[in-house]
Amino acid sequence: MTLAIIGTGNMAKGLATVFSTGGNAIVLGSRDPSEAASVAGSFGDAVSAASIPDAVAKADIIFLAVPYDAAAEVLKAAGDLAGKIVVDLTNPMKADFSGLAIGFSTSAAEEIARLAPRAKVVKGFNTLFASVLQNGGQVAEIPATVLLAGDDADAVAEVEALVKSAGLKAIVVGPLTASRNIEAVAALNIGLGYGQGKGTNIAPTWVGI
Repeated sequence: MTLAIIGTGNMAKGLATVFSTGGNAIVLGSRDPSEAASVAGSFGDAVSAASIPDAVAKADIIFLAVPYDAAAEVLKAAGDLAGKIVVDLTNPMKADFSGLAIGFSTSAAEEIARLAPRAKVVKGFNTLFASVLQNGGQVAEIPATVLLAGDDADAVAEVEALVKSAGLKAIVVGPLTASRNIEAVAALNIGLGYGQGKGTNIAPTWVGI
């Protein structure tokens, strides 16, 4: 399948790392295609570059590897998202990273679903640091866990299968409203990694699942 990764930052590079060896066609989408081409070049022929709407048009699954504050503008630039699976990686953190800016009654994923009502939004990958993905999705030589949530069961299952094909562990936690809990887990992980100086080679998981 074709995967569109929107963004050119560390998370985008991490996703390209874990998916580029699985036989998928990967397109990096950016408002600046030349910047996307520069990043894609480091992956050889496995990754190409395009504008955001061109990347979306080619894709079976789209990953929002951008800050939450940029998501609305990216979705507006994306064009027609009807029927597309959109994986939301964002975390709505406060500017000082001390906690979530929104939560309890909504989540970044739910807000993104409202902005793209014809898309199939799935929450995922937001609990992992980019460095974990750039390390092939491994933490201490153990596959990292990707927590997934979404309202479209088929879309969630497709993303779950993609996660597993990349050698990572997938746990489906519930409907899109469960993103409120996933984003809280991400905030805790960020607090441990940055606030308490535990570093970014850490990731949450559950044993026995």
